[in-house]
Amino acid sequence: MRSSRFISAATLRHARNWLFVGTVLASGAVFGPACGVAHAAEDESASLDVLEQQMARIQAEQRELAKTMLSMQKQIAAHRAALMHGSKPGTPGSHHTLTAHNTAHTTAPEDSRGWSEHGGDRDMGTGTTTTAMNTHTGHGLHHVTGPDAQPVFSGTTDREVDSVIGHRAEDIISRIAENGVGPHARETVGAQAAGALGDHGVFHMGPVTLILGGFLDASTVLANRHVASGTFNYWQDMPYPNESRYHTNNFEGSARYSRISLMARGNVDAHSTISGFYEMDFGAGAATTDAYESNSYAFRMRQLYMAYDNSDWNFHFLAGQAWSMLTPGRIGIIPRQESLPETIESSMLAGQTWARQLQFRFVKDILQHRLWLGLSIENSATLYDTTGFTNNDGTVTLPTGRTATISSNGTGLTNDAPFSNEIAPDVIAKVAWDPSWGHYEAEGILHFPHDRVASVGTGRNNTAIAGGGGGSMVLPIIPHKLEMRLAGLAGVGIGRYGSVLLPDATLKSTGEPVPIPSVQTTGGIIAHPTPLVDVYGYFGYQAAGRRYSNYEGGSYGYGNPNYSNAGCEVELSTLGCTANTRSVMEATVGAWYRFLKGKYGTVEAGAQLAYSRRDAWKGQGGGPDTSMSQIFLDFRYLPFQ
Repeated sequence: MRSSRFISAATLRHARNWLFVGTVLASGAVFGPACGVAHAAEDESASLDVLEQQMARIQAEQRELAKTMLSMQKQIAAHRAALMHGSKPGTPGSHHTLTAHNTAHTTAPEDSRGWSEHGGDRDMGTGTTTTAMNTHTGHGLHHVTGPDAQPVFSGTTDREVDSVIGHRAEDIISRIAENGVGPHARETVGAQAAGALGDHGVFHMGPVTLILGGFLDASTVLANRHVASGTFNYWQDMPYPNESRYHTNNFEGSARYSRISLMARGNVDAHSTISGFYEMDFGAGAATTDAYESNSYAFRMRQLYMAYDNSDWNFHFLAGQAWSMLTPGRIGIIPRQESLPETIESSMLAGQTWARQLQFRFVKDILQHRLWLGLSIENSATLYDTTGFTNNDGTVTLPTGRTATISSNGTGLTNDAPFSNEIAPDVIAKVAWDPSWGHYEAEGILHFPHDRVASVGTGRNNTAIAGGGGGSMVLPIIPHKLEMRLAGLAGVGIGRYGSVLLPDATLKSTGEPVPIPSVQTTGGIIAHPTPLVDVYGYFGYQAAGRRYSNYEGGSYGYGNPNYSNAGCEVELSTLGCTANTRSVMEATVGAWYRFLKGKYGTVEAGAQLAYSRRDAWKGQGGGPDTSMSQIFLDFRYLPFQ
């Protein structure tokens, strides 16, 4: 064991000496003949050709020597790791052998930032892409641990594993197959929305690596309607002409959607890693928040989860609050690779499927990382509509004289807002396919709305079965330059998973929950003409069906045609305007430009135009509609990118 280690070290010193000699020869080849050429002008052209050939040959030799040195360094690391555990490297007692299969590919530095066609870790300063090829022998043997452990990936010997999440080793979560789409390039706004990590804020604390991300954001919106939600669109509050705020423009700006993220990551052994991810912003409204003086918005949790990834079993586990597994992705089933719109509006897009909530996610990938199977157990929350009923903080008075309890307001350390009664979590399954062109997903969800109907001295529990299915795809029309995204979800009792927040369920006149049919879909074209520019156009649509009942002359439920809409078109009318939302659509275009980028980080500006329309179910007096046009502007500083 000692001799093997000594030979490797000696050989390494020998290679370094030859590299030094090669550098000296290169210098002589440049300066020595150059002097002679200066004195013999008639041979200048021929001498330059000879010099170029000599330089090319010497540079090629230097590259080969550098590769040899890198190979030897890996072998020494393997020897040291084996010696720590008392087994000779390369023998059956050792778990793995690292050989000269790590190759450095040099790519264009400044104008090719982002996803690499080689599928490697991008060094943003040098433009070098490194693709790891590790030899793996044996399963179930002793794993090397500690800071000297090197990643080993399962599969056939000498098989190159393509594609990594992110640009460098600290951001690797798992190995995935190249699909022409690739992970988010961290420079893009879609990656920032998903929680991209930084380049510059990387710290090593023993065996744990800490990585900072996030940005400082200043955004504004000018709309032709007054909806007091800022850059977070709440489409169900778009006013009809009976309200005065329908007839006035509104300007609002805020820095509240600035965010900060932190990832802690460590190697358990050569095959597995564990990581924790925190992402926060100031999107919550505290009790002391006011828009006249302090604008004191509260720090809130966006994402907070731990993840375990094992590249030997190709198994991935996530526990904590993260983007729901229903959220469309762009490669594999992997956190921070969600396919989110590049919009400035923080509600993203009407019809976008998403939630951020507690989950326990189990994912397995097979077929050389091309087929992914996922199962997620996620926190459920039924969003009820109780039009026609008397709802007193979740206690609903029924026309039969009984009482239905659908929710309770939070107490203790929980905010004073409705929390629905739930009997079981949502169950979500997804399959993702990454062929050589495009990313494709199919998914399904089960949801269980639950309440209790009671009268004095007696009662019963009621549970309905709801759910649906859908899918998404990302089509790389021009790989890494122009892509199309399509997504959709349909079913009953799933309205809250869309940005419009249409209701999941209503109640029968007897109190049982009734899931409401729902559909949501989005489509978009996204272009990255240069590494500094993102351009996008999206269309989104979300709709809810009718579920209603009538009892002894009373009208109840969602979309009941007996509801009065007679006053919706007249300002300050005293007539009714129930106007349950039937559908919301949005069309939007925008662009981002990163006009400053360097060691200090990235500064970018964005502009977006959006048009939204809200249609209501017909009632007595017709089916009203309303619309809204908006202009968004944003300046964003990313100190860690």
